[in-house]
Amino acid sequence: MFELSGPSEDDEPSLSELDGIRYLHFGTEWVQGAMQIAKPAELVLAYTQQMMAWLLFLEPTKADTVGILGLGAGSLLRYTLKYTSASVVTVEWNPAVTAVCRAYFRLPESQRSSIDHCDAGRWVEESRNIGRCTTLMVDLYDAHAQGPVRDSPEFYQGCFRSLADTGIMVVNLFGDHASFAPNIRNIREAFDGRVLELPEIDAGNRIVLAFKGPLLDVTAREFLLRAEDVESKYGLPGRRWARELLSQRPGRSMTV
Repeated sequence: MFELSGPSEDDEPSLSELDGIRYLHFGTEWVQGAMQIAKPAELVLAYTQQMMAWLLFLEPTKADTVGILGLGAGSLLRYTLKYTSASVVTVEWNPAVTAVCRAYFRLPESQRSSIDHCDAGRWVEESRNIGRCTTLMVDLYDAHAQGPVRDSPEFYQGCFRSLADTGIMVVNLFGDHASFAPNIRNIREAFDGRVLELPEIDAGNRIVLAFKGPLLDVTAREFLLRAEDVESKYGLPGRRWARELLSQRPGRSMTV
């Protein structure tokens, strides 16, 4: 294992490596992202896999734009560029994180990818971003990882406006943490209660999906068939996610 550390200030990127996995930190022991060195496009952390659960509901096309708020180690960016044809816009406030990703995390250079260096809270308020994204993946944590750093009602309302007429926001929250209740309340308010939650995983992450657009109403069989497609095409545990989500729905149909 090696350590590559910069200045001790909060949010200064640092690295560690163990058993073929390279980790990103922000000057603390908290892991902010990870990359399998031999297979950089694969999703190492379970919660990053769950962040892609929107694929159960939307099939991305070349015409779509996927938004990522919080670059981290670039895991979601690498995966989305490799496995979909969508364009990707990533919002990262700290240029030092982007520089570390380019140097050590094989950040892709692609005409389909752009990075905006600005505060995510301001980004969702910009007029150019209204209706821009079919999917918005939100993973905004600082060095201390004590809940998202952008979580106000106004922020989630901005996320709603940043979505296209039909779109999905996916947010990484901490389930067993004081920040969870106010975040889920603000998300429900911004998205008119159209929210699904995946079960909390070992690290405490709780992935929440929020929906905009026409009501989705499909049978359990239809939903599970879609989950099989996701598993086959993307190598993700789609059927497990689908069963977990269906278990929360009355009549075991998927209506959201």
